[in-house]
Amino acid sequence: MSEQKHHYSSEPEHYILSSESEPFLERLIFNNRSLVIVVLMALTALFGYGLSKVTLDASIEKYIPLNHEYIQNYLVHKDEMKSGVANVKIAVETTDGDIFTQDYMDTLSKISDEIFFVKGVDRSGMESLWTPNVRWMEVTEEGFQGGPVIPSTYDGSPDSLEQVRQNVLKSGQVGRLVANNFESSIINVPLVEYNPDTGEKLSYATFSADLEEKIRNKYGSDQYRIYITGTPKKLGDLLEGAQSIALFFLAAMVMTAILLYLYSRCIRGTIVPIVASLIAVVWQLGSLALMGFTIDLYSVLVPFLVFAIGISHGVQIINGIAIESGKGASPAQAARHAFRGLYVPGMLALLSDAIGFLTLLFIDIGVIQELAIAASVGVAMIIVTNLVLLPVIMSYIGISQPGIDHAYRASQSKAPVWRGLSAFASRKVAPFPIAIAIAMGIGGYYYSQDLKIGDLDKGAPELRADSRYNKDNAFMVGNYSTSSDVFVVMVETAPERCNAYKVMDAMDRFMWYMENVPGVQSATSLVTVSKLVTKSMNEGNLNWSALSRNQTVLNTSIQRAPGALLNSDCSMAPVIIYLNDHKAETLETVVAAVENFKDSYDDDVDMKFYGYRYNELGQAIEEGEIDSVPVRFQLASGNAGIEAATNQVIADAQGTMLIFVYVVVFVLCFITFRSLRAVACILIPLALTSILSQALMTYLDIGVKVATLPVIALGVGIGVDYGIYIYNRLEVMILAGKSMQEAFFETLRSTGKAVSFTGVTLAIGVATWMLSPIKFQADMGILLTFMFLWNMLGALILLPALASFLLKPESMLARHKKKHGDVPPAG
Repeated sequence: MSEQKHHYSSEPEHYILSSESEPFLERLIFNNRSLVIVVLMALTALFGYGLSKVTLDASIEKYIPLNHEYIQNYLVHKDEMKSGVANVKIAVETTDGDIFTQDYMDTLSKISDEIFFVKGVDRSGMESLWTPNVRWMEVTEEGFQGGPVIPSTYDGSPDSLEQVRQNVLKSGQVGRLVANNFESSIINVPLVEYNPDTGEKLSYATFSADLEEKIRNKYGSDQYRIYITGTPKKLGDLLEGAQSIALFFLAAMVMTAILLYLYSRCIRGTIVPIVASLIAVVWQLGSLALMGFTIDLYSVLVPFLVFAIGISHGVQIINGIAIESGKGASPAQAARHAFRGLYVPGMLALLSDAIGFLTLLFIDIGVIQELAIAASVGVAMIIVTNLVLLPVIMSYIGISQPGIDHAYRASQSKAPVWRGLSAFASRKVAPFPIAIAIAMGIGGYYYSQDLKIGDLDKGAPELRADSRYNKDNAFMVGNYSTSSDVFVVMVETAPERCNAYKVMDAMDRFMWYMENVPGVQSATSLVTVSKLVTKSMNEGNLNWSALSRNQTVLNTSIQRAPGALLNSDCSMAPVIIYLNDHKAETLETVVAAVENFKDSYDDDVDMKFYGYRYNELGQAIEEGEIDSVPVRFQLASGNAGIEAATNQVIADAQGTMLIFVYVVVFVLCFITFRSLRAVACILIPLALTSILSQALMTYLDIGVKVATLPVIALGVGIGVDYGIYIYNRLEVMILAGKSMQEAFFETLRSTGKAVSFTGVTLAIGVATWMLSPIKFQADMGILLTFMFLWNMLGALILLPALASFLLKPESMLARHKKKHGDVPPAG
């Protein structure tokens, strides 16, 4: 800020400036307005080109913490496992009788063939009653007999159908591929990672659309109903629902335009901020595309926030220009005066936003990190479009006369509402809002102690309970014994040792232990197959349903084990645990049980092998470094295992992220205002809103997860803008010689009016998200609406109440005079 003297009129905030008094940045921008516009137009063209390169990405890897121990263990065996996250289950139900009819079997055959040729399907691992890898087996007096469930001799006759029925009963697929009531059957569809035709990563949006078009729409009818579940299908439905975001963006823009016009009564003052904010969105998306980033289900919401933040700062600029114009300034003078008074708090607020968003990088989940980058880039663009481009354009066209008249009438009115609110800045009234805030903070903190990490609903909590996907999932859970929530523990050993008695016995003990854990439905592994075959080899006698200590018997018993239950060199055998649901409490219980078993088991074994990597175990045994067969239980895979890892990362990062957000805001505010008291006035209302928002999440049963964790940083980052603008203007009025209450009244008539407008407008805009078919977007809408409104109320009520006790006008004047002499602050 320049230290040259200003020449003032009778109003402290209205003054005439000489060229020497202008800050360097102001001279640089406004003395070269034409060049500035040309440069910004060129950048808009460049980023507009980048906008055409924007792509939507829904890779599963972006939604999981790749560096977490569980995920690292999973990635080691990713190519060997059929129980990962990229699986889809398709159930075909008949509403007329059971599945053992010729028409049903023919329909199931057609659907299986259709799915076989859908791009992205791993055909070798696909399972249905019609695939040869689904087999039956029995022991007769002639030895083992078996074959495909639907034999090559099947011809649709009653005898053939009865044979299929018998084969199904012998296959062990009842409750897995065939419903318990025999009214439906499942086609299990594993997916490949890359599109075999293009070599690009498989698009789940395209795959989901193919399933809808080629399977559900083509074969679904009153007689045959189709149900589809699985993480890829869930992501596809989310991407489909994400298309509604464009409608919400349009609705928010229209409502913002209407409210902005009612606020400014100026067409120019309405259109220019909206255009400037839209340009910021174009710059953000275009620059991200040019840097090689893609848009995902979470960062697709960021353009709306960028637009909203841009409007928030644009309103302050328009408000300042209107006030100066009402005092007789020319368009150029009004724009310069407004810029001079607002660029410092505007830059501070936007830097707080940007750096605050970057704290999300501490969360090791791809979608959150990319959201942090996208939000920070967007805020950086707003610094240029709304703090530079907007005032430069307004310096040419100015505020219309109706807008000037409206601003003048507002400045001359007695403003009873603002006069009433100004009472909060007096020491007589201030104790009441402070006491209420303390009580709400204590109550909110106590209530928020029950806040949970992770999902709290059954099915797919990202979608609404009545969504098509969750209805499909409810059907699967209600008709099959194997849940769609799968937790996989990988049992590692040396090559060719997974069938050793010691390994099998450890797995058997582990399965029994886990099946007695609350929340676990059942468990299956190589042991399950071995016991079944051993029993069958002994005339079905239940006494033989146990592991044999004879290695030859064990080897024979697993010869026909499915490939999903062991890898190619028999060095890893997964234990697949089916859960009731994937709620946070269930996952915590299961993980704790697995860790407890590992600890108790490890006490009884040679621990030396834990120092070896998975691919080193075989060589260590051959060289005699390990003298026993190693058995290592490694967490975790399956959709429930992945989610357990995600919950742990979020739990660890939640507190760290919040601390860094507040540290960043604290440091930037202190550097700008050089006063701990000022920082306290700005941050305490923010902290109260954070506490209350966590209490609201607890009340609404919204867990802290990938979708909601960023809201905390976003709410703090955007909310601090209100406090910064209010405090900056309040400080100017105090340094102009006004009392605390009168200074706050003048602040409310100008900046406070813009802050209240911005808070209400942003809240209305994000409130439309509550109508979204995507539940996590609706949750974000609820939380952001709450945080926008409470941060606004905190800046208008709690901040002045705190200032009346914490700020000392005499000390502020003395400190300012010591630093700047008789030069009053800009604003």
